Amino acid sequence: MEANIRWTALTALAPVAWGTNYFVTHEFLPTGHPLYGAAWRALPAGLVLLALCRRLPRGAWWWRSAVLGLLNVSVFFVLVYVASQTLPTSLASTVMAVSPLAMMLLAWPLVSERPRAAHLAGAGIGLAGVCLMLLTGTEGVNVRGVLASAAAMLVSAFGHVLTKRWSTDADVGTGSGAGTGTDVVASTAWQLTAGGLLLLPAAAVVEGPPPALSPPALLAFAYVSLVATALAFTVWFAGLRHLPAGTVGLIGLLNPVTGVLLGTVVAAEVLTAQQLGGLALVLTGVVLGRPVRATRGGGSGSGSGQEPAATAAVVTAAEPVRAGGRTGVRRGSAGRTR
Repeated sequence: MEANIRWTALTALAPVAWGTNYFVTHEFLPTGHPLYGAAWRALPAGLVLLALCRRLPRGAWWWRSAVLGLLNVSVFFVLVYVASQTLPTSLASTVMAVSPLAMMLLAWPLVSERPRAAHLAGAGIGLAGVCLMLLTGTEGVNVRGVLASAAAMLVSAFGHVLTKRWSTDADVGTGSGAGTGTDVVASTAWQLTAGGLLLLPAAAVVEGPPPALSPPALLAFAYVSLVATALAFTVWFAGLRHLPAGTVGLIGLLNPVTGVLLGTVVAAEVLTAQQLGGLALVLTGVVLGRPVRATRGGGSGSGSGQEPAATAAVVTAAEPVRAGGRTGVRRGSAGRTR
């Protein structure tokens, strides 16, 4: 149970950082350049993590990194950039809050994680809380931005669950050339680097020469790349390896909550009773979605037989999560390994 709480707290850093990303992108980054914006967010983060782990993909992880980089980075970052530039932070976050439902539905066929009743109830309560906090009317809504935000939600849900499936294959060495021993920092670095490299030529062709950046924009890109990307994606994918996809998806509801709280602090807005009620509902949804009991094997039980067994020792936030840190991993009755 202590390990689950620790991984939940660590994973929560990602949606908090992403919640600030909407505001930073909207306020400080150049408009009209989503491809360059996405590339400058992804590539520096990927290179920094690559320098830290000093590992290159092996076997199947070459093409897996390209596919995941396209989904989780190239396409997703461009869509988020468009949504952040064309929508209020609250509305963009509200659309993305639907991702827990999408993640739970996709995790069932892809990684054999049947959603628990508590997960579904938590998602519904959390989504209701987000809507209560953020829905303030639809006047002047940019349809292009709404579509971009919805598409980003779907792409990220599929990409994150696919990451979980391929990472668990690599953990036990069952994937063809998967490369046993791949850690989270390495796989995240490969995805970000691949996604950034795919974006650069596309940006040059579509958007022409890169825009000039002011000092505030340079600082904003540094924050977006290093904190809201390198750090956030590392802890997010680590959470996907150690927690059920439904739990991780519910933790993602902290993304829009962060957006509201940031707006309150920066814009000196006062939280209304309606927003406080919504915040309470969101936190209730997160609590309902967390693992509730632990088994002797180190895994967390859910009442459905679908919770993962531990595959590595608990590590600190500064250490990479070793996928091959424990041998003899068992395969559950549903065919899912962790």
